Amino acid sequence: MKKTTLHTLLPAIAGLLLICITGGCGGGKKSQRLINEGALGVVTPALHRMALDGVAGSFDAIISTAIPRDVPPDRHDRLMAILDGSDTVRALNPYEIHYDSMPPGGRKLKINALGGTLGRVFNDSNKFHIAAAESIGIKPLHSLTQAWAEAPKLQRLQSCQAYYLDNLTHSLPYLVPEAHNLLTDIGNAFRDSLEARGGGYYRIKVTSVLRTPSLVKRLRRRNRNAVDTSAHLFGTTFDISYLKFICDTPSIPRTQEDLKNLLGEVVEDQRRNGRCYVKYERKQSCYHITTRK
Repeated sequence: MKKTTLHTLLPAIAGLLLICITGGCGGGKKSQRLINEGALGVVTPALHRMALDGVAGSFDAIISTAIPRDVPPDRHDRLMAILDGSDTVRALNPYEIHYDSMPPGGRKLKINALGGTLGRVFNDSNKFHIAAAESIGIKPLHSLTQAWAEAPKLQRLQSCQAYYLDNLTHSLPYLVPEAHNLLTDIGNAFRDSLEARGGGYYRIKVTSVLRTPSLVKRLRRRNRNAVDTSAHLFGTTFDISYLKFICDTPSIPRTQEDLKNLLGEVVEDQRRNGRCYVKYERKQSCYHITTRK
């Protein structure tokens, strides 16, 4: 099996392994599911290293070494079935369906000036992001024990009417409730504002969410702008792309530039209401947003 395929499957394997260990396959309590999912952020990097370093040469090898030998065969079969691509959560989510790209020939929108360039308006210092994140967020997940302790404080994200969750490569789809509520409010306000100005069916695209120290370390190898002390470590911070938006129907095309500025209006409204700190990231092409109390 190719490394890229393993890279895609390993997060699911890690989560399922935790379900096996805790005995919660298919019907545990909500809190137990959250614990299993939250621990995924710590276990996944270890399994990634196993695969990429050649410790496990195949999918079967990883399964045989990761799952305890006393797991009943029927449970093992169910785990294997869940890993099938046609039976994933994303495949069954109707909000995953969208057009491949933004349609051409976008109509102009009325945009309200924010009193300066986006880079100047959204320039909240990283120290403010970190201070807010530490005050309301979880503790960075350095160990499996921490993951289990912090998991009940997190909510899992999935594509919905308010936003589209990108295929995450260096983060995990979890936020504290305050941050998840803010993200949802921004997404809904963006759609409402678009409709009020003549329509168009677009959603915002979330490109980065919760990170573990291990994921930050991996990201720094590819992106020198990534910092060790990241607000993403606390589950309070998310990135929304201003370069790409999700088109749900091409009936009323809009331009990327107008959608970027409209999103800026929505984000600034939340910022003025004291709900968040915002940084306009040029190289990452996103609004970097951290929830406040």
